[in-house]
Amino acid sequence: MTPRAAYVHVPFCRRRCGYCNFTVAAGRDDLVADYLRAIELELQQLGQPREIDTLFFGGGTPTQLPAAALDQLCRLADRWFPRAAGYEFSVEANPADLDAEKLGVLQSAGVNRISLGGQSFDDAKLEVLERDHRRDQLQDALQRCRRAFPSLALDLIFAAPGETLPIWLADLQAAIAAGVDHVSTYGLTFDKGAAFWGRRQRGQLPAADEELERQLYEAAIDTLTAAGFEHYEVSNFARPGHRCRHNEAYWRAQEYFAAGPGAARYVDGWREMNHRSTTTYLKRVLAGQSPVAERERLPPADAARERLVFGLRMLEGVQRQAFAAATGLEIDALVGEALRRFVAQGLLEDTGDRIRLTRDGLLVSDALWPAFLA
Repeated sequence: MTPRAAYVHVPFCRRRCGYCNFTVAAGRDDLVADYLRAIELELQQLGQPREIDTLFFGGGTPTQLPAAALDQLCRLADRWFPRAAGYEFSVEANPADLDAEKLGVLQSAGVNRISLGGQSFDDAKLEVLERDHRRDQLQDALQRCRRAFPSLALDLIFAAPGETLPIWLADLQAAIAAGVDHVSTYGLTFDKGAAFWGRRQRGQLPAADEELERQLYEAAIDTLTAAGFEHYEVSNFARPGHRCRHNEAYWRAQEYFAAGPGAARYVDGWREMNHRSTTTYLKRVLAGQSPVAERERLPPADAARERLVFGLRMLEGVQRQAFAAATGLEIDALVGEALRRFVAQGLLEDTGDRIRLTRDGLLVSDALWPAFLA
């Protein structure tokens, strides 16, 4: 089937936050014109427009683009990815960038879902995370987006150095009070390549202990579900009708188009990833060369294992019959031993028809997946 989802990566940021290990070009607005030319050339490789149900601009920071450039990118996407009725068009935004002119561009382009990278309402925590906005800017951006778009999402980070349970509970309550429709909660990670990694290795930046991180995550589950949010994926909570349909396509192992530096696509059974270096991506595309750095087609059993892991990230879990119909393989034949072990440990629930994470399993889910992918 032709993919019904598309992703466009915008690498530009005002600066790189210490925890960030994404494909980012910080302070390189001089590359914007070349980026737009490269995106146009890459999209031309589609051959013809492809109708989609979900479109997602991620980053980086799409709203770091000047208004005229943001408008041009929206027009390119509209040309090559015409949107079907009932579409979802999401754009990630930084509170410090989102002025009235850019809001107008996004509204005119038909964006109907904004995802704000707020991360916290606590000024001291925002400083530790090296964010370029503060509480007042975030609250102002939330109010303006609430009026402008039918669906409003917010990212929050927990387990920052020095964080306490009261600080995190205040963040959650502030998000609820702001009237957001979707909350993504992420425990702070120290990834190689990020500035925080080196600082932690040198003992300059302490990580939260496991027990505190567990308390913070459980507080998110309890606080947000009590406020009417559905906990539908390990890190994601939504009010009814406001799930991120684009990300659900990933978790359901559906195929998707993608363009931009570091962008990953899944088309016709092939997984491809573009060069992560923005300058290398630009040089290659503008020279008429392929931007692809990695390409693979998983064997059927490996693809099925990956589908299982993605599916188990969703709270509804994986239905055995549907899995077998999609892959031609039985779950028990693939991962039976590990599955039985995790059920016995209380980390997974197996009803016979469906497998899903338990509450205890949610707390350690990342530790389960290697056993299923091996």
